[in-house]
Amino acid sequence: MATALGLVRAGLTPDSTVACPDTISADGRPFQNYPGYPADALGDVTLRTAIAQSCNTAMIGARDTVPQAALADAAASLGLGQPADVGFPAFLGAVPADATGTEHAASMIGQGRVQASPLAMAVVAASIASGRTVQPVLVVTDEHAPGADAVAATPLAPAEADALRTLMRAVVTEGSGDLLAALPGEPVGAKSGTAQFGTDDPPRNHAWMIATQGDLAVAVFVEEGDFGTTTAGPLLEAFLRGAATP
Repeated sequence: MATALGLVRAGLTPDSTVACPDTISADGRPFQNYPGYPADALGDVTLRTAIAQSCNTAMIGARDTVPQAALADAAASLGLGQPADVGFPAFLGAVPADATGTEHAASMIGQGRVQASPLAMAVVAASIASGRTVQPVLVVTDEHAPGADAVAATPLAPAEADALRTLMRAVVTEGSGDLLAALPGEPVGAKSGTAQFGTDDPPRNHAWMIATQGDLAVAVFVEEGDFGTTTAGPLLEAFLRGAATP
């Protein structure tokens, strides 16, 4: 979603066309989409489709449109990597402001030196839902409220937040997060993520999924799993279904 925000700031809209090939090379290193990526979502597709179906190659192919510094700034606008007085020791992620070549390409899909935590990704989801950079605290009271100087980032504009909400909703209505479409209550927006780690061949996967529903933002992280939608997705679906039960 930080990459999507960078693209929106570069002038793209959810209906803009991006290229989603089966594989792409960045400085000699090949990148590909996840196994089983739908063939009908390859080629020239809308940004909405690329996000909905999690097209890695489309994001990497747009790396010249979003320099690493712009990607880091977009991430910061969503609260990723920003300091905050949460009320307990917490890590809110890190996105390098300087990366080139294959490292920049990997950053476009949340890999390389990009770091995150479940709290950080819940903040990303909450920022998109609320249309502002959310600063998390354990309990909001008059004595402990988010400080205005806790976030140093380009403010998230209303039109940018609208575009990101449109993209997250498309993940549910026409993409890989369709398992969340039948949940009761307000419409759900979501985004899955799979991050490879380790030196195994093939690498092991961290499985992620974030979602928003009404005033609720949630992130699910599985340290070692299959893919975001297949491993974290059912856990997220069960959580939201349970949250909707009186």
